[in-house]
Amino acid sequence: MHIAQIGIGRVGRPCMYSIMCADLSDTITVCDTKPCLAEAFAEDLKHAAASLKLDVEINACDKDEGVNGADIILVSAGIPRTPGVKMSRRDLATQNADTIKNISLILSVRNPGAKYVVISNPVDAMGMICKKYTGANFVISTGTNLESLRLRSRLAETLNVRLTQVEGWVGGEHGDAAIILWSTVKVSDLQIEKYMGSRGETLPKNKIDSYLKTVSKFIVDNIGGTEYGPAASFRDITRAIVRNTNEVLSIAAPIKFKDISEPTFVGVPTHVGQFIGSSFYNDLSLDEKEGLKQAAKAIYQTYETAAEAVE
Repeated sequence: MHIAQIGIGRVGRPCMYSIMCADLSDTITVCDTKPCLAEAFAEDLKHAAASLKLDVEINACDKDEGVNGADIILVSAGIPRTPGVKMSRRDLATQNADTIKNISLILSVRNPGAKYVVISNPVDAMGMICKKYTGANFVISTGTNLESLRLRSRLAETLNVRLTQVEGWVGGEHGDAAIILWSTVKVSDLQIEKYMGSRGETLPKNKIDSYLKTVSKFIVDNIGGTEYGPAASFRDITRAIVRNTNEVLSIAAPIKFKDISEPTFVGVPTHVGQFIGSSFYNDLSLDEKEGLKQAAKAIYQTYETAAEAVE
């Protein structure tokens, strides 16, 4: 299995390190346009591989043309949000779309049959740009999988229960239009409403929703960017593909909505393996489906703006 990481900044490095530690690949390629960055990171990975006793080939390049024959390509190239500045992920769309377009055009020729996992923000719109210019069958964005991890973490802390007792997903946009899918939330195998009823308590849903919408900015402002949470989330997605686990992850893949002219990448809990499987969409409540539709409209608007800028 050959896995390539395009863009090895604050997210790309811990992401590929986590993937390597999980022993998911026998060949790794890291690529970044900053001179010597990829080569230096590759050397660092080799030293870690020696400690872990992993027989993995690690390659580096500073041009996308150096990535050949990859089975899975993770795309995290682009400009991140600026610490201390009030900005949405959507504000990155126009600049990052040009980068994703160029990467997609180059990689699609040299990596036939590759599966693409798009990480660059705004991730859902950039997934659509990647799909458009690679024409690949398997293109997903990391969607709201990270928000789903944040949800479980916050719920466990709020309810003072073990993380392993909590299940649930977030859908919609990786960003302002993220939606907690409360119908999917369970604690100790009980639907959240029944669980709270058994405790005679009311769950502060608004506070949890606010936490999900603000915690990433808090992290960005104070340590410069999110690293380990995203890396764990993206490792989980990669592992599902490599090992064909068919597990449920809240990735974003194309969904056709009646009022939107093109299939739109929107986060929905979906079975992920060697193929993009069925999703939970039909099992969600009417309000949740409407929320996903509104999120899709926002994502598509961002995509349209970005696509027009790079045509």
